[in-house]
Amino acid sequence: MEVILNNAHKTLGKKGDIVSVKAGYARNYLIPEGLAVVANSINKKVALENAKQASHKVSKLKADAEALLPLLEAVKVVITAKVGEGGKIFGSVTPLQIAKALKEKGIVVDYTKINIQLPIKQVGTYQAVLPLHETVSYTLTFDVVPV
Repeated sequence: MEVILNNAHKTLGKKGDIVSVKAGYARNYLIPEGLAVVANSINKKVALENAKQASHKVSKLKADAEALLPLLEAVKVVITAKVGEGGKIFGSVTPLQIAKALKEKGIVVDYTKINIQLPIKQVGTYQAVLPLHETVSYTLTFDVVPV
């Protein structure tokens, strides 16, 4: 029996895939749980249209991410922090502080996706990876200076 998956399934495939499964598995588990629908002609057309729209959305998100790269290359990010003896920072620099500094420059980035390799507890120049899309990322160089 052919079914169209409503959600990703670890063994069957990803959302929108048309897969063949045993009829009992489809009738007793996949369809009642809302994980799949029967792959009739109408549902296949709907799945194809949804796949086309998802493809368009992904390509637009990638284009937006690539358009953000020149803006990131042109910006210089400086984060100020309270400093004690020997250039040590009270606390550490967080991805939220980096996102706020970028937002002040007019660039909005999700702070939960900013990747800092080590805790930043000293004044200096550091790097953080900004994954803008599945295939597009940018390594941001920023300075931490005393207040």
